[in-house]
Amino acid sequence: MGRSFASRVSSPRLKWVILVFWIVMAAVAMPLAAGLTDEQENDIAAWLPGEAESTQALHAQTELGTDPDLIPAVIVYERSGGITAEDEAAVDEDLQSFQELEALDGEITGPIPSEDGEALQVIVPLNVGPDGWEAIGAVVDDMRAVTSDGPDGLDAYITGPAGSAADSSEAFEGIDGALLFAALGVVILILLVTYRSPILWILPIFSAVIALFVSQAVIYLLAKYADLTVNGQSASILTVLVIGAGTDYALLLVARYREELRLHADRHEAMTEAVHRAGPAVLASGGTVILGMLCLLASEMNSTAGLGPVAAIGVGVTLIVLMTLLPALLVICGRWVFWPVRPTVGSAEPSATGLWSRVGGWIKPRPRATWIVTCLLLLAACLGVLRLHPDGLSQADSFRGSPESIEGDAVAAAHFPAVAGNPVYVITTADTADDVADVVADEAGIADVGEPTVQGDTALIQATLSDPWDSEAAAATVQDLRVSLDDVGDGEALVGGNTAINLDVENASQRDNWVVIPLIMLVVLVVLGLLLRALVAPVILIATVVLSYGAALGISTLIFDWALDVQTTDASFPLFVFVFLVALGIDYNIFLMTRVREEAVDHGTRRAALIALSATGGVITSAGLVLAATFVVLGTLPLTFLTQLGIAVALGVLLDTIIVRSVLVTALNLDVGRWMWWPSKLAQRLDEPEPPAGEAVPAASVAGVAR
Repeated sequence: MGRSFASRVSSPRLKWVILVFWIVMAAVAMPLAAGLTDEQENDIAAWLPGEAESTQALHAQTELGTDPDLIPAVIVYERSGGITAEDEAAVDEDLQSFQELEALDGEITGPIPSEDGEALQVIVPLNVGPDGWEAIGAVVDDMRAVTSDGPDGLDAYITGPAGSAADSSEAFEGIDGALLFAALGVVILILLVTYRSPILWILPIFSAVIALFVSQAVIYLLAKYADLTVNGQSASILTVLVIGAGTDYALLLVARYREELRLHADRHEAMTEAVHRAGPAVLASGGTVILGMLCLLASEMNSTAGLGPVAAIGVGVTLIVLMTLLPALLVICGRWVFWPVRPTVGSAEPSATGLWSRVGGWIKPRPRATWIVTCLLLLAACLGVLRLHPDGLSQADSFRGSPESIEGDAVAAAHFPAVAGNPVYVITTADTADDVADVVADEAGIADVGEPTVQGDTALIQATLSDPWDSEAAAATVQDLRVSLDDVGDGEALVGGNTAINLDVENASQRDNWVVIPLIMLVVLVVLGLLLRALVAPVILIATVVLSYGAALGISTLIFDWALDVQTTDASFPLFVFVFLVALGIDYNIFLMTRVREEAVDHGTRRAALIALSATGGVITSAGLVLAATFVVLGTLPLTFLTQLGIAVALGVLLDTIIVRSVLVTALNLDVGRWMWWPSKLAQRLDEPEPPAGEAVPAASVAGVAR
């Protein structure tokens, strides 16, 4: 980063202007950020792949007059031993109460008795408008209050699309505030341990929180006025990403500033040098994350594509805040903010004899054996991927625990041969309606077919599945039905409904995995090549990233199986983990390798590798712990996908910081030597003699004096 910019953000006069500017920005941003929840689009269309058959069917249903905002609630009543007359009377009273619901949109179906006489089923069509996902919870709560007054021994469950939507809404309720406070809590704890100061942690946290508010405000404005798609998932990830990445950047800057304070009496000069030296690594790191996130725009899944710009904006704002506000705050406060261990001019640099200096000393005599053994262990961990089944989570597996809608689904499946509330919709022409209806009726896995509803030249056929709508058997039925309908009429019949939506989401996610992951790797490779001005080093670093990714997936798969008792995951899971591990994990490559290159100019690559490990090992480890802890916070949510994502990313980040960057990459630097920089001029220079065995890395070198 240019020294001119570095001198401005630490200027004795401009530092106060910068502080006031960001305080004003935060005051303006906070009310806007609070409105982001209202701009979230959590309806089906906001998640679906735009060109999928189920999406086209959904649009066709709307044109036929079928309201896409219609959400049926399925109420299942159960009494072991048989439904009594008293139970039937109580159910009739419930139906009278449901008739008075403002959200009622159509005729109530039922009560339908089960063949075993132990259950009744009622279907209540509800419509709360376009904001159904957020508003349905209150309606379902009212219905549950009604059903809870039944006779003793009569159990009632509200399930179906309305029950599931209500439980999902409850899972996301208050999620932003809970995530923010949980993330801040773990980050503060780690910073207290890292800095060993009761004061210093306040400045990075203050900067990260302002970055979060400002980024949320920018995203709110874009969602409101520029059609940026934001949903509950991307908003949750934004909170974790900004707090985690912001703290990471702060750790790197503060660590370099503390080094420079041991060399400069004037703290403003020290900060100028710190920003000048650390700035390029931070900007390259943030830029890589931004470009990696923008690669998600190539996704077919709307929800995945929408996450790209949301995350990119969050990281971009965080970079600006951390590289301007934090330097100003640090020079305003002065050296006392490091109390009780204030860095003084000429004092020894602790990292010169610290843990990572000793680790480097252990690797130095045996670099090839170290990286080979490390690679073999990581490859062994990758074998766990063989147990990974990204085939999509069933409704029951989507929640940690058993909300009422999940229990109701199980009860309904136990007593009724056909699953109500989630039909298959087939859209065809009026001329082929009868033929299509016959094909649908003949399809194995279809329990019942209604009469075609014709409007103009288009017909709608509604069918009931024999299997649970979110099961593999139901998905297979939809797939087979689509194949069968290709031979009917013009072959343009559309199959929709929630089962078809799940199938299309899985197919689109699999496609995104094969397209977006290589695209991100290419982008990261180009950025590393430009930053390090070499070809060999970027290729080696990308290989270590892929190895780390595979190991994280393998180990986390075993954790899901043994700890969560879940053998499947969402189809988009591999892509999401890759995005965060590569885009964020590359930070640590950049932090380490930019320092190696800086020191290699004067010391040669092998000695520079030891200097860089000593100087950055501690800050990389701390940054990794912070980022891992913030993603673990996702595990506090009752949603399986976010829990799995948090575990996998946290595990991958720890592998990156503790093993891959600090041990594997250092060993490779020592073994490959100057050829890491091929074909740049640095690769043509002979490495300077290494220090004798047992000689410590000079403190002056670690502090960055030799430049």
